[in-house]
This record gives sequence, C-alpha cells and structure tokens, in this order.
Amino acid sequence: MNALPPAVQQWVEARKRYHLSHAHVQMACELGLNPRKFGKLANHRQEPWKAPLPQFIEHLYLKRFGRERPQVVTPAEQWRRPGTKPGTKKKPTKNAVPTDTDSER
Repeated sequence: MNALPPAVQQWVEARKRYHLSHAHVQMACELGLNPRKFGKLANHRQEPWKAPLPQFIEHLYLKRFGRERPQVVTPAEQWRRPGTKPGTKKKPTKNAVPTDTDSER
C-alpha cells in the first residue's frame, strides 16, 4: 500500500483519535481547521460548556456553507494530494499544451 502524504496522514490519525466520521474530517478540512489543534477543541468531559467535536464541526460547517453535510464525501485515504481539498478542481497550468479549441482562435 502506498504511504500517505504527511498532511493526509494527520487527518487520518485525527479521525481515529477523536472518533470522527469521514464526513466530519472532510468538513473540518474544508473549513480550514488544523487537525493538530483538535485537542483544544475537543470536549474532554471536564468542560461541560463545550460541544462535542463532531457537533462543533457540524455547527461551523452549517454556519459557513449553509448546508449540514458535504454533497460528496471522500475518505481522507483517497485524497489525491495534500494541497487539494475534497470538492476542488485542479487549476490549468501556465505551460499546458494547447488543445484544438485554443488553436482555432
């Protein structure tokens, strides 16, 4: 099996450590949360005013994107590169080979 990039591996470890679903991990990634900081956000039952981490992520996602869950959930193990987040498309490069439609202009 191919080794995962370090950035993706952090999300996989956070999912296991904090008992999150694939959807919660994807939502947190799209929100720009840092998986290394989840310890501060997680409710350790000593802080009753804090919401549990999955509910906190859901609340932030609903507030920012206006929907409860992502339309397509992709497990972190299947993310292509650490720089690409789920649901984003690759930008065309500057030195891309022109296609037939480019030469007709």
